[in-house]
Amino acid sequence: MLPLAAEIDRSDRVPDRLVRRLAEERFLGLGIPAQWDGVAADSRSISAVLEELSRASAAVAVLVAVHLSVCAAPILTRGTEGQKARYLGPLARGEIIGAFGLTEPGAGSDTARIATRYREGAEGFTLDGTKMFTSSAVSAGVILVFATRDPALGHRGITAFLVPAGSPGFSVAQRFDKLGLRGSETTELVLHDVRLPRDARLGAEGEGLRIALGALTGGRVGIASCALGVAQAAFDEMRRAVARDDAEWKRPILARAFAELAAARALVERAAERKDAGEPFVTDASVAKLAASRAAVTIATAGIDVGAPESSRAGATAERLWRDARVFPIVEGTTEIQELILARELLDPPDGPKL
Repeated sequence: MLPLAAEIDRSDRVPDRLVRRLAEERFLGLGIPAQWDGVAADSRSISAVLEELSRASAAVAVLVAVHLSVCAAPILTRGTEGQKARYLGPLARGEIIGAFGLTEPGAGSDTARIATRYREGAEGFTLDGTKMFTSSAVSAGVILVFATRDPALGHRGITAFLVPAGSPGFSVAQRFDKLGLRGSETTELVLHDVRLPRDARLGAEGEGLRIALGALTGGRVGIASCALGVAQAAFDEMRRAVARDDAEWKRPILARAFAELAAARALVERAAERKDAGEPFVTDASVAKLAASRAAVTIATAGIDVGAPESSRAGATAERLWRDARVFPIVEGTTEIQELILARELLDPPDGPKL
């Protein structure tokens, strides 16, 4: 898999043959009920799969995580029977890939500032706007897009829509060349008079932000698992470097990296377990994402130091892992956003103190 990871890193998308293999192995149907050709799997099992995929290629793992967590899952939990019948089978079989369009040029962490507009007419809805940094959008068959009836309404005006790729007026304006996760498609989408039928709306009018935040909370467990996979791969690379050159000063670095990796894994597993148990897991998801992304960056950075000069060479495995690791404090809610969520939950928890 490592030569393939290097190939993906040199590209801007996961190869079609690998997406087909993911579908054949049924990874794209994890957590989708069998009635739609999915595979019964709890959050802890999905987390383990994402970690192992990310250990080999973070770009592959992120494609699967986005597909499952922030596209298929909201359709499963909030979709009508017609929407489930239309999309869940093709998503589970890998006939289409799912994507998620929330971020905009002027709306990142502050989702209430969404400017993409929708108009309702006799036959359905019309969308106009731009989405930024949308993962898997070129390959996607359906994208969960969020738009507002009126920006002055703030979060109350946001509604979710299922937009089939290839709809008239739907286009990819540019693909972004990134520091890390290079094989993960990241694009700017333009929606110009995109006309949708009435059954394209997911959930009720004005429920878009609730749907988005719910998807992102669940998605953070998946992204934390992806970060954990990168941290594990960086640790493995560091251990090999120390074995080749057993300098005394390197041993404490290896030990600290192991401790941080173990702590992050425990937090990710706890978040997945609480999600599976149906317990509130907002705090657990945020702390897991925070810890796993920090562990990935810390361990990958230390791995460069321990393995230098070879590890710092462009194209070296340690160098690729460092670039991939650096993305995780940003995606699915920045480090600063996770800290704000945690502070809010700790100071004013909805169901009383958690600690």
